[in-house]
Amino acid sequence: MNREAPISSIAKLVEPQDGASVRTGNSVEAIKRDFIDNLYYIQARFREVAGVNDNYHALAYTVRDRLLKNWIKSAQTFKNRAARTVCYLSAEFMLGPHLAANLLNLGIAPQVRQAMQELDLDVDRLIAEEEEPGLGNGGLGRLAACYMESLATLQIPAIGYGIRYEFGIFRQEIRDGWQVERSDKWLRFGNPWEIPRPTIAFNVKLGGRTEAYTDEQGRYRVRWIPDREVRGVAYDTPILGFGVGTANLLRLWTAEAVESFDFHAFNVGDYWGAVNEKIRSETITKVLYPNDEPAAGKTLRLAQQYLFCTCSLQDMIRIHRQVPGADVRTFHEKYAVQLNDTHPAIAVAELMRLLVDDHLLGWDEAWAITQRTFGYTNHTLMPEALETWPLPLFKSLLPRHLEIIYEINQRFLDEVHKRHPHDDGLVSRVSLIDEHGQKRVRMANLACVGSHSINGVARLHSELLKSSLLCDLHALWPERFRNVTNGVTPRRFLLLANPSLSDLISKHIGTGWIRHSEELNRLEPLAEDAAFRKSWREVKRANKARLAEYLKAETGVEVNPDWLFDMQFKRMHEYKRQHLNVLYIVTHYLRLKRDPKLKTVPRVFLFGGKAAPGYFMAKRIIKLINSVARVVNGDSEVNQCMRVAFLPNFSVKQSQLIYPAADVSEQISLAGKEASGRSAKPSDRRTSSCSG
Repeated sequence: MNREAPISSIAKLVEPQDGASVRTGNSVEAIKRDFIDNLYYIQARFREVAGVNDNYHALAYTVRDRLLKNWIKSAQTFKNRAARTVCYLSAEFMLGPHLAANLLNLGIAPQVRQAMQELDLDVDRLIAEEEEPGLGNGGLGRLAACYMESLATLQIPAIGYGIRYEFGIFRQEIRDGWQVERSDKWLRFGNPWEIPRPTIAFNVKLGGRTEAYTDEQGRYRVRWIPDREVRGVAYDTPILGFGVGTANLLRLWTAEAVESFDFHAFNVGDYWGAVNEKIRSETITKVLYPNDEPAAGKTLRLAQQYLFCTCSLQDMIRIHRQVPGADVRTFHEKYAVQLNDTHPAIAVAELMRLLVDDHLLGWDEAWAITQRTFGYTNHTLMPEALETWPLPLFKSLLPRHLEIIYEINQRFLDEVHKRHPHDDGLVSRVSLIDEHGQKRVRMANLACVGSHSINGVARLHSELLKSSLLCDLHALWPERFRNVTNGVTPRRFLLLANPSLSDLISKHIGTGWIRHSEELNRLEPLAEDAAFRKSWREVKRANKARLAEYLKAETGVEVNPDWLFDMQFKRMHEYKRQHLNVLYIVTHYLRLKRDPKLKTVPRVFLFGGKAAPGYFMAKRIIKLINSVARVVNGDSEVNQCMRVAFLPNFSVKQSQLIYPAADVSEQISLAGKEASGRSAKPSDRRTSSCSG
C-alpha cells in the first residue's frame, strides 16, 4: 500500500447533504457555527453563562463531528473491501488527552485557534481542561496507544479492544513525603470522545461448573453452568491517523448486570438486595489494576481480563458473520489478533471454547484456527513478573477454561515427549501448569503455545527471550520468534509536545519525518552547523523554562532552567532502581559537603512515577526521594548546585512537558530486564560548571 496516498474509496463516497458540510466544514466560520450549535444543543448553555468545561465540551464535540465523518467513511470502506483487520487486545490504552491530538491529526489546529480567538476564548485553556483518560499506567499502555495511532496513519484496518475503567489506577498525591492514592475520577464530567453502544453487548459467564454430555448427533459436548452472568457493553472511540482520512476503532467494554434491579426485593424492603447485583457486576470494570494482594483482588483482575477477552472475541465473530456467506472457519482470515502481554492470554482458551462449544468445530480444526489467529507480545524478562494464576482460583472462576487448558497442555506435552522422549525437565519447564508448590496456570506459556508469532519489543529483549526466558519454547519453534521494536509516535511527542523543535527540524529537512521517522537521520550533518546548534539549544532552554514554571507551581521547588535536568520518570519498582539513583544523589551531596569548592555540573534531579497500592517497598522509595529532596533543597551550602524534586501523578499530559526538557534520562534498570518503557529520552545534553 502506498503510505502517502489516502484510501481512494473514501474520496468517492457520497457526502452527506442538507447542511452537513457546514457541520463538518473546516473553515473558521463553519467551526465557529458548529461550536455555538454544540454549546447550545448539547451543553444547553449560551455563551454568557458557559463555563470553561462547557466550552471545552462544545469544542470537543465540534472536533468530534469532523472526526466522525472520517471514521464513518473509513468503516464503510473497510466493510466494502472485507479488509483483514488487526485486533489489538490490551488491558491498557494510555491514550493521553484527545483534543489537541485530534486537532493536529485533522490538520485544523490553525482554523480552530482562530475561531476560538474570534469568540474571545483561549484554546490552550480549553485544551488544558480535558481530563486524561484513566485507561493505562505505563509503557505497555502507551505502546498500545502509539500502535493505534500509527495503524490509522498507515491506513491499516484495526480495532483496539480493552476495558473502559470507570476509575484510573489512582490519582497520586504526596503527603509528608508519602504517596497517597485518591480516586482518578476521569469520567466525572463525561467523555465527549466516546460513543456508547448499548446494543453491542455480550453475556459473560463466571464461576459454576461444567457438565459433559452427548448431543443428538452423538458428539461429545460440554455445558458450562455458571454461578452468575454479567453483561459487557461496548463504548467506541475513534482513533484518527495523521494527515489521512482513516480513523480506526477503539472499543472498550464496561461491565453491567444482566438484570440491574430486583423489583421483588425492593418491594419487600430489601433495598440493598434490589441493587446488589448491579453493584457487584459493575465492580469488575471499576478500577484499572485493582490491588491484587488479597485473594478478592486476584479474582477481580482475572474477571476483568476474561470479560474483555470474551466480549472482544464474540464481537469479532459477530462482525465477521455479518458478511454474507462468512463462516467461523475463516475467522483467522478475517482477523489478526495481537495479545499485548499476558493480560489477554485467556483469549486463547476462550476462542477454543467459542469454536468448540458454541460453534461445534472439532478440536483439531479449532486449534488450527486459534494458532493462526493469535500473535503474542512479551513485555518482561523477569520470571516473577510473568502472570500465573493459582489453580483453585482459576477453577472457581473459569472452570470450562481450565478443562480446555488441560486438554491443550496434554496434547502439547505429548508432542514434546515425542520430540524429546527422555527430557522430563523440558516437559516440566514448558508445561502450561507449574507443578512446583501451589499449582498455577502459566499464562505466558499459554500465549506462546496458542500463537503463531512471538515477539519482544526491542532487539536485545527479543534475543534474550530466545536465549533465556523462553529458550525452551524457542528450541521447539524457532520460526515463531521475531522482534518488533517499540515505536513512539512523533505526532504527539514531537509535533504536539515540542512544536518549536518540530518547526526547527522541518525548516531544515522538510516534513517527511513526521510520518517516516528514519528521515531524522538527515539531521546528522547539521551537528556541525553552529547556527543550527544554537537554535536547538534555544528550543531546549525554552522547554526547560516551561517545565521549571510547572514544577514550581506543583511542588514549590524552584529550579534554574540553565541547569542540567537529570530525570527518571517511570513506574516505581525495585528493578527500575530509583533507589540506586537516590544513592548517587546522596553521594553527590556528601561530596559537595566535604569539598565546597568542588567543580560540578549544576543539576536538578527530577523523579516521577506511581507505586502500586500494595507495593510497600516502592512507596518507601518515593518517601526516600522526598526525604532526600527536603535535605538537599533546604541546605544553602549545596542547593545552588543541586536540587531534587518528585513530581506527583505522572501522566501523558505531564510527559508532554517533561520529555522536551530532559537533558539526561536515567535508564538504570537491571541489565537485560527493562524491555521497554515510556520514560523520558534525552534530546540533547548541556553542561556547565559551578563552584560551591
